[in-house]
Amino acid sequence: MSTEETSNPSLFERILAWATVSIIVVALGSFFATLIVGMSNRQAVAEGFWPVVYGISLFALPAGFVLLIILLVLAQRRRSRDARRGTN
Repeated sequence: MSTEETSNPSLFERILAWATVSIIVVALGSFFATLIVGMSNRQAVAEGFWPVVYGISLFALPAGFVLLIILLVLAQRRRSRDARRGTN
């Protein structure tokens, strides 16, 4: 068994992780909903609230990707800071 202490992520990192996952899931859900509706009735996608649903997938997926990169950078900084503390 390992006797190393594991560092706990901060509250900000946990919130960022949940936000990232939520945004990506909503983006993929809106993309697939638009795809399914577009396959059955192509004209319906151009009117009503479907352009908004499609717009969510266009903007939320890149935003989720950026949040994921930020989360990875923050986690790596925390781990390197913890590693430096452990070697001193």
